[in-house]
Amino acid sequence: MSKLKKVLLWILGIAIVLFLLMKFAIGPYIISQTKVHSPEKHITFNQNDLELKAFYNSPSKKGRAIFGELVPYNEVWRTGANEASTFTTNKDLLINGKTLPRGTYSLWTIPGEDTWQVIFNSEMYEWGVRFTNQTPSREPEYDVVVATVPSSKSLTVTENFTISFTENGKNTIMILAWDTIVVPVLLQEK
Repeated sequence: MSKLKKVLLWILGIAIVLFLLMKFAIGPYIISQTKVHSPEKHITFNQNDLELKAFYNSPSKKGRAIFGELVPYNEVWRTGANEASTFTTNKDLLINGKTLPRGTYSLWTIPGEDTWQVIFNSEMYEWGVRFTNQTPSREPEYDVVVATVPSSKSLTVTENFTISFTENGKNTIMILAWDTIVVPVLLQEK
């Protein structure tokens, strides 16, 4: 075997070992360490035969100014930390008069001072931001519903970002809350 072939096989072997280390050891370790500060949350809501689920990572306030600073106004936010948040419904819903077919969606928001855009996107993204430039992974051409909803100030501080659901008569409200901001999203069965 020629020296060149040996060198190329050696380089290929090192590349394979590095790839396997990143995929199965270093990468999962890095991901697990990021979740120490922003733990995964799985929320399930059942009302009659409607089932809603949300998956997100819950960052903490830690004394920081959140909206308008850590999370800029008028820019896409992955709506949590780490992976892109997801929303699942087993029934078609109406959100601000727009139909969201049953299924699973990545959940994005564009926070504003008085209103937020809540975005249900049909694509699933492994991580909420691109590793190269830290911009959101969302691709707008896959947006299924973009709803503009009012935000309000709470009298209390929510330390950890939270997604929850509550009943309002025959309707359901998804609530996004963090710091002193609360964003209610009305979900009506179609």
